[in-house]
Amino acid sequence: MFNLVPYLSVIENVTMPCYFSQRRYQNVINSAKNLAEEAQRLLDHVGLSGNDVLNKPVTELSVGQQQRVAVARALVNNPEIIFADEPSGNLDSESAENLHSLFFKLRNQFGQTFIIVTHNAELANLADRKLVMVDGKIIDN
Repeated sequence: MFNLVPYLSVIENVTMPCYFSQRRYQNVINSAKNLAEEAQRLLDHVGLSGNDVLNKPVTELSVGQQQRVAVARALVNNPEIIFADEPSGNLDSESAENLHSLFFKLRNQFGQTFIIVTHNAELANLADRKLVMVDGKIIDN
């Protein structure tokens, strides 16, 4: 669902992209401890903290918690743009609302751009800019 690796722990899922990023690769080699600290910081930002969660397999988490792990993983390499395709589509209304708030909080804290594809009108109306597509064409809104 969130493309998490089911046999890895929360912290391992968050740090995994760093091992594939050329930009962060030297930092990974230089300090795996710093990488784990960065992952813990991001997990704190998304509302997941504590060793009881960090070392759990992601399969033991709720859907909302798994979504937060996926968000932390997306942030770990400090991208300028984050693409989210129907990020709250599988969440209950409370978890979806929390995730939407989290996106805007992260945008403000880290200065990153979020491009979100959604059918959720409430989320779309919160955006700084909204484009509407009908029958494959962008229309004025």
